[in-house]
Amino acid sequence: MSQGKWWQNVVMYQIYPRSFQDSNGDGIGDIPGIISRLDYLQKLGIGGIWLSPVYQSPNDDNGYDISDYEAIMPEFGTMADMDELIAEAKKRNIRIIMDLVVNHTSDEHKWFAAARQSRDNPYHDYYVWRDGQGDGDIPNDLQSTFGGSAWTYEPAVGQYYLHLFSKKQPDLNWQNDKVRHEIYDMMNFWINKGIGGFRMDVIDLIGKEPDKMITGNGPQLHTYLQEMNQATFGGKDLMTVGETWGATPAIAKQYSDPARHELSMVFQFEHVGLDQQPDGEKWDLKPLSVPALKQVLSKWQTALGDQGWNSLFWNNHDLPRIVSRWGDDGQYHDQSAKMFAILLHMMKGTPYIYQGEEIGMTNYPITSVDEINDIESIQMYHARLKAGYTKEEILRSINAKGRDNARTPMQWDTTANAGFTTGTPWLHVNPNYVRYNVQANLANPHSIFATYRRLIQLRQNNDLVVWGDYALVPDTADNVFAYYRTYQGERWLIVANAAAEDNVFELPDAVDEHIIGNYDDQDVKTGRIELRPFEAFVVKVR
Repeated sequence: MSQGKWWQNVVMYQIYPRSFQDSNGDGIGDIPGIISRLDYLQKLGIGGIWLSPVYQSPNDDNGYDISDYEAIMPEFGTMADMDELIAEAKKRNIRIIMDLVVNHTSDEHKWFAAARQSRDNPYHDYYVWRDGQGDGDIPNDLQSTFGGSAWTYEPAVGQYYLHLFSKKQPDLNWQNDKVRHEIYDMMNFWINKGIGGFRMDVIDLIGKEPDKMITGNGPQLHTYLQEMNQATFGGKDLMTVGETWGATPAIAKQYSDPARHELSMVFQFEHVGLDQQPDGEKWDLKPLSVPALKQVLSKWQTALGDQGWNSLFWNNHDLPRIVSRWGDDGQYHDQSAKMFAILLHMMKGTPYIYQGEEIGMTNYPITSVDEINDIESIQMYHARLKAGYTKEEILRSINAKGRDNARTPMQWDTTANAGFTTGTPWLHVNPNYVRYNVQANLANPHSIFATYRRLIQLRQNNDLVVWGDYALVPDTADNVFAYYRTYQGERWLIVANAAAEDNVFELPDAVDEHIIGNYDDQDVKTGRIELRPFEAFVVKVR
């Protein structure tokens, strides 16, 4: 590629280590397992791995509760394994992006162990403490993302501490200069090991002002990020992506405008809420409106201009599988999986593939609460039972949106446990692994994997895919999502039928070349096109 930063030209791949590859038979994926699969990822063509947390943790929230930022969780391996992963990935031109969780720590972190001993302890002010109101009532009505109050009482100090997530995840006090500089020192520890950058967990919460009921996008947020940039990754060839649930395009520009010296890009989640009821929680389901999806993604494609950079994703470790969520994991499984790949990977921004997405892994429906592992789903189950929902209603929501859907083990082949482990897997393996696995995909030149690989090659070999302007095609059928990418006189048309029914599309331009599609017999011509269920194609037009 001729210009830009390395992270603008590559496709990223998220690994959820517990579920990727187990090397020692304990049923838990680990770092040596990841190393053993780097050749597979090189074949796919990715340029970076976003590695979900592998730090020392008691695992209350699957590693997002860190007790030591400079140690590796023993079940994942050792620091020597981590060093080897960074080195082996680098040999294959793959960079490791660490998951930075600095809004909160584990309550087992040595800082919090000291903080909860007395108000005079120097570490007390590393966290957010408040006195109760009047007769020992909670400080205010702030709620935890996982349900219930965001305040927990600590008898030893007679105060409440803030936790915007689990009570085992106390929030750090970013207003304390010492806290910030301890974090920057830790980040530099990892930068010095040769990582490629950071994905920043719930980073929009670090500017919180709990007394004013402000959690996201607090007044000091961008000041902190600019300070962090200067103290750590600024001026280095590193990628940073912020997880920012509340971002609008205007806020995203603040984060990712190069002139502001904050982050490379952010994850925006506006499209993720399109299948939930307005003013409801994510569990309050409604069908996807494709016109709404077109509107949201097109807004993000155009609004950032040259002041921001998009991240592109359908899936991650917190979201259900896209083929089950908005595609069809039955009759049109392969077609819909490929359609979503083509639709996203032809857009402007850095695409992220979540492990198993490239082979069409699906949600795994459960029938009882005993099968749930995810803390968020378990807490919701009990809260909604109390609130009078039926078990059937609750399980339907969990089967649609629960986080375990993304966390079932990676499906490598048709041997026991999908080749993930020789032991007992920590979470159930989806029984459809005999059909959807890496081995079958690699053997089939028309597989979902082959489509992802080809999309990555198109991005690597065509400046248009990286830098081209985006324009939505207006006045199509509701379920047809079509757009142009244009760059230096060249124009590509991307058309996707995001529905299980046929739809008609009028192609006004002369077709020069068929670039990629998801049906093997496509012959795209000018004029009226009868699109089959979930049909998608890319053509060069004039």
